[in-house]
Amino acid sequence: MTLAFGGLIALAVGLGLSRFVYTPILPFMEIGLGISKSQAGLIASANFLGYLMGAFIAVKETLPGSSRRWFISSLIVCAVTTMAMGWTTSFNLLLVLRVIGGGGSAFVMVFGSALVLKRLAAGKRSGLSALHFAGVGTGIAVSAVLIGGLVSADIGWQGMWIWSGGLSLALVIPIFWLVPPEEETAAIATAASKIRYGRSLKALILSYFLLGFGYIITATFISLLVRQMPHLQWMQSIIWLAVGLAAIPSVALWTWVGARLGNNHSYAIASLLLAIGVAGSVLGQSELTILLSAVLLGGTFMGMTALGLISAHELAADNARQIMAVMAIAFGLGQMIGPTFAGQAYEIYGSFVVPSLIASVGLVIAALLVVFIKEPATGNRIS
Repeated sequence: MTLAFGGLIALAVGLGLSRFVYTPILPFMEIGLGISKSQAGLIASANFLGYLMGAFIAVKETLPGSSRRWFISSLIVCAVTTMAMGWTTSFNLLLVLRVIGGGGSAFVMVFGSALVLKRLAAGKRSGLSALHFAGVGTGIAVSAVLIGGLVSADIGWQGMWIWSGGLSLALVIPIFWLVPPEEETAAIATAASKIRYGRSLKALILSYFLLGFGYIITATFISLLVRQMPHLQWMQSIIWLAVGLAAIPSVALWTWVGARLGNNHSYAIASLLLAIGVAGSVLGQSELTILLSAVLLGGTFMGMTALGLISAHELAADNARQIMAVMAIAFGLGQMIGPTFAGQAYEIYGSFVVPSLIASVGLVIAALLVVFIKEPATGNRIS
């Protein structure tokens, strides 16, 4: 329980805050810096480029040092780069900071999840993985409350980044005790067999890429979408909070569904619901429609992220860190492409309708792909 809670805080810092606090801050950055939609998309994509680069590095089998050392160091990098976003108004420097922070997020996800899932499985407590993955939703909810409070206190966008980074840095401290060193402190460069990319694993990886592309446009721009509609501006903080609160129990919910219907069918159902939420975010104009879209976004994407990683771990259990990194690469590619594509499309069409509907179609395809993956019969069998 302690280990899983440490994982929760780690993901809250490394992903919930470091990555996603950009969404509620973006409308204020747009006003304060005068950036365009395409520039906003580039800043988001820079973070996901860093995530992708970090995943490529993390997949290497010859990295020196222990997994935990990389894990803790990456959390500190996430916190410091988040804080540093408030220290500059240079667009190029903002891009660099987001690239570095994205790399830190990838390392937190890869090394942190490999550490936590492996040790939970060894202790026959794999069910607690839901608590670990709830960290992303927790971080999103915390960011919504924090930014909402800072708006009320009339703190500008730079102060928002500084406060977010400071909170992240404070939250890293208890992780030192909650996620202790492994009993056998071996270097992470171990001789592992190569991953066998069977048909099932390939389909899962492609589906994971489509998930990254499918959810990120709405996750990046939903606060901006709400702010653009005068009758919905009062919901700006509430919408992002709804995303976070829905995300917190989502992993437990979808793993529960997966235990009854199978991980793949659970993943597919969640993907279809997410597709509805993504489409609804641009087609709906009412408070209820936007709120429902936020709940569908938060209530599915993190559950799918966790289910995908759990399924990949089952398909290649002997290569836990490597398969986590490969999945992060696929996810990161989709995330990196999404915001830039959406920003450019906005400049052409004057709205996010076209890119969001394309993302929605991608999520439907992701659902169809994963349905045809056979459930593994054993822990490391690749079907």
